[in-house]
Amino acid sequence: MGGARGSQGEFVPDVTGRPVWRLLLRGLGVYLPGWEIPTRAQRMPAAGAGPLVFTTGAGFGLQVPRRRQGLEPDREIYVRGREDPSFGIVIAGPVEAVGSRVVDGPGVLRFARRVTFEELFETGDPDSVPYAVRAARSVRNVVFLDRAGGVGLCVEVAEDTGVTCSVFVRIGAPHERTVRAYALAPQGVRSQS
Repeated sequence: MGGARGSQGEFVPDVTGRPVWRLLLRGLGVYLPGWEIPTRAQRMPAAGAGPLVFTTGAGFGLQVPRRRQGLEPDREIYVRGREDPSFGIVIAGPVEAVGSRVVDGPGVLRFARRVTFEELFETGDPDSVPYAVRAARSVRNVVFLDRAGGVGLCVEVAEDTGVTCSVFVRIGAPHERTVRAYALAPQGVRSQS
């Protein structure tokens, strides 16, 4: 994950130009209209973002206190490109819907692909299966917003880096109506020679 320095020497994560950032802004506009939207991603504080948030080499993740079944979150599916489309999906609901106590980039991506398939598959129409499968495999960007939990994760798939959870979102209390986005500081590369 690259980074740059701002006018005052502060860290400015390089995520705002990527499709997952634009998807985040769209999702916030749909699911949190009227809230203060972040204009940039802040560096993750040294103390971390809270007791349930962790970071790995692949980005952010959440530890869910308990698992619950049968949760149906809201979703919006977006398509980019015509000849070789890539799909992005914004999911809003409890993070427990992912079905795991550890929610990370690969887990959110699997859940998003399953939701995309289920959304596009028509039970009585066998011709919908190939399209639904192609669409599910083409999901490249996912934004999962847990409004009640006050958190969100932004996941992206890149051919060179694989699945990363590049942005963590902290949703303020309803009386604050603020959303903050965090990115990891770029890591130095260590030589093994």
